[in-house]
Amino acid sequence: MNPNTDMRKASVLRNRAAAWVGAMAACLCLSLGLGGDAAAQAFPNKSLRLVVPFAPGGSTDIFARLLGERLEKPLGQAVVIDNRAGAAGNIGAEAVVRAAPDGHTLLMATTGVMAINNALYKTMSFEAAKDLEPVAFVASITNVMIVSADSPFKTVADVIAAAKKNPEQLTYASSGAGSSTHMSTELFKAMAGVNLLHVPYKGSGPAMIDLIAGRVSVMFENMPGAVPHWKAGKVRILAQTGLKRSPALPDVPTVAEAGVPGYESLSWSGVAVPAGTPKEVVNRLNRDINAVLQQPEMRAKLAEQGGEAVGGPPETFSEHIRREREKWSGVIRSAGITPG
Repeated sequence: MNPNTDMRKASVLRNRAAAWVGAMAACLCLSLGLGGDAAAQAFPNKSLRLVVPFAPGGSTDIFARLLGERLEKPLGQAVVIDNRAGAAGNIGAEAVVRAAPDGHTLLMATTGVMAINNALYKTMSFEAAKDLEPVAFVASITNVMIVSADSPFKTVADVIAAAKKNPEQLTYASSGAGSSTHMSTELFKAMAGVNLLHVPYKGSGPAMIDLIAGRVSVMFENMPGAVPHWKAGKVRILAQTGLKRSPALPDVPTVAEAGVPGYESLSWSGVAVPAGTPKEVVNRLNRDINAVLQQPEMRAKLAEQGGEAVGGPPETFSEHIRREREKWSGVIRSAGITPG
């Protein structure tokens, strides 16, 4: 007798037995009518994990905490925020892709992760368009152009003039290569005809620390991450990136008004789950997230931070992601950014 042969035969028999048990369980579920509806009825049966693919302190983190806290009541379970920073959001996104597709692991899906990184990185361990299922469009976010409170720059025109006088000597911070803050600056560089040196960080929090300290010259940041520092007198807001002024900053001009006609760059965030999550579970999450977004207090909190609640069905978020992927892929090509 060959021991290796015996071991292989035993392994085959175990696998066949496991497959038979699985098949019988599936048949039992069908005979009892326990299909997708049962999965939705049983969900959630434990606490949920909402992965934020950036460090604490940035807009994605702020929005996730606002949402997670208010989702606990309709879901009847705790929602734990899990910050997984690095690689422009790819590390956190990969953690979700590899999680069980049962709806208990969620991703705070951002512009970079869902619509930019695919064109910015040559090799990735996942493909957002195939491996992540959009659940709900949470909010659209205005970005702002900021400098430290001690910066000599008082206007967008000051930054442009300095950048043209001293090419590549001014630096700009971002929350990571491929993030919306990175792409907002690349779009600005292209449209204003200037060159700034990129200094990427693992999230907006650490980037903001160096901006305030004056170690980098300028930064395009999501409004929720910038406003608290502006109110504290630590940064100066030069402009906002929407085509119209945000009600949260009515006296701050848009970049277009400040000298770069036609400029617009909005960030956004939503919720996604691993591909293969039952449709009934996706719909349940979508329903509860939309209910939270309709709460006047939640909408007010988002507005205070420069965000606008969106909501809608999963299909609306999917279509938005598709359009954004086309837009930012074009910006990356035009800027001559070589995928890394």
